[in-house]
Amino acid sequence: MLNATLKTFNLILASGSPRRHAFLRDLNLDFSIQLRPVDEVYPEDLKREAITDYLSKLKATHFKDELKDKDILITSDTIVWLEDQALGKPKDKADAFKMIQSLSAKTHEVVTSICFTLNTGQYVVNTTTKVTFKPLTSEEIWYYINTYNPLDKAGAYGIQEWIGAIGITSIEGSYNNVVGLPTHLLYKTLNTIAEDH
Repeated sequence: MLNATLKTFNLILASGSPRRHAFLRDLNLDFSIQLRPVDEVYPEDLKREAITDYLSKLKATHFKDELKDKDILITSDTIVWLEDQALGKPKDKADAFKMIQSLSAKTHEVVTSICFTLNTGQYVVNTTTKVTFKPLTSEEIWYYINTYNPLDKAGAYGIQEWIGAIGITSIEGSYNNVVGLPTHLLYKTLNTIAEDH
């Protein structure tokens, strides 16, 4: 359905995340994957969606001069926001343990921004999901880290994995956002872009 609407466009996903690749395939979208290294550093005064908006736009900067008519570049960034602090991807297993331990018995927010870049301009959208964990034991946390090695995930966990199944007691908002991409926003914004162009 959306694929037919976008048939004159060329979708480019700038993400190495297999979860994001799978979501676009689930939406039956034709897309290519292009990656550029980017140093994900943001101004210290930014908070919550201001961070992810900034980083999703930053990830598009290396592509801007290359985009042709009808190209739509999709870049995205996700953070876990807990007690006025952003949790990104852990540096190592010890860092992952500290992150998950800090989420235990608390509610945190998962914030994702998606930036759609055309050679005529940009659209940036974001959403937030609230996630609550039960109290987690050290044994549970280490079992998860050693079995699933979640070093590529913001907040050091994947909701779709074992830790989500045994540890998450409530979720308010988009589940797919916590997995890695708010697909409802992707779908809605791509339709808007197609209508605008």
